Amino acid sequence: MKSAALPDNERERLAALRTLTVLDSSPEQGFDDLTLLAATICDTPVALVSLVDEHRQWFKSHHGIELDQTDRDVSFCAHAILESDRVLEVPDATLDSRFADNPLVTGAQQFRFYAGAPLVTDEGYALGTLCVLDHRPRRLEPRQRAALEALARQAAAQLKLRSMHRALQDALESARSYQNELEEYQTRLRHLNMQLHAQAVTDPLTGLYNRLALTQQLNQAVARCHRSGEYLSLLLIDADHFKSYNDQFGHQVGDVILRQLATVIRSVVRESDIAARYGGEEFVVILPGTDGEGALALAERVRMKVQSSHCGESDLTVSIGVVSRRGAHPRCTAELLIQDADAALYRAKDSGRNRVIAAVTISA
Repeated sequence: MKSAALPDNERERLAALRTLTVLDSSPEQGFDDLTLLAATICDTPVALVSLVDEHRQWFKSHHGIELDQTDRDVSFCAHAILESDRVLEVPDATLDSRFADNPLVTGAQQFRFYAGAPLVTDEGYALGTLCVLDHRPRRLEPRQRAALEALARQAAAQLKLRSMHRALQDALESARSYQNELEEYQTRLRHLNMQLHAQAVTDPLTGLYNRLALTQQLNQAVARCHRSGEYLSLLLIDADHFKSYNDQFGHQVGDVILRQLATVIRSVVRESDIAARYGGEEFVVILPGTDGEGALALAERVRMKVQSSHCGESDLTVSIGVVSRRGAHPRCTAELLIQDADAALYRAKDSGRNRVIAAVTISA
């Protein structure tokens, strides 16, 4: 038995075969159809799509035989790929010195006839064959040879399409993976931006809006009030005798009191209201669409809730200044609302603290 020589481009040919990632893959109907057609047209019991790698010929499709592969040394196809531009036909293997003592001829299979059309890539590499085999000597008719060549071209095209399909699937999977990563990144970025925004507008001690956010919210509320002509009210809240708490119990206890006070304020104001820490022990509540009477009533609820909540080491109270203006009022500006509420707050403190006092003019 004479083993086939290696093709001149063997290294490149094997690289092209590995690129297809077809070796040891599962059966596929498209290739099985081709071997069925080849066996039918050539009137042979066996047809194979055979791919030749370093050490074996592996059958992508096998019709009429249960073998999945054989050693390359006994492969007829290893001879067929040496000439990629023609069909290798062996009319009677027992009379051919290359195959006379081949185990596929002398063994259980008893093959006598072989015809193999190379599977050639666009680059000219013969990767294997579409071949037909018979147990008796014979020759292909010209039409059968032409059909075998045509089917081999289809098998090569199937290999190419299969590779392109797999590459496309990989690309789509990579794209989906990239899209998922991008969406996850965007989600994380949104969460981070939300956290950064929250940190930028939130007082870290009390969790209420900070002074910067208060200014922004108050300016927006004033602008809406001017457009709608509705009331806008504001509470300025101050913890009574807070300096003495800090001096007596320390700043850590003072911070606890401020957090407790913020919790009480948050529990009383409505969802539409805006509570903020103005600075130190002072808090502001913006009440959009609330007239003077409503603002005074809510301020009184805050005062009473603080008094009954027992904030701090001893009972804490608050004084509250209230201002309410319509949008058309000349003093309905962010600066003047704070100014008027502050004047009312000082009146509350001068009157004995733990009380609510309204600005001199409640409505326009």
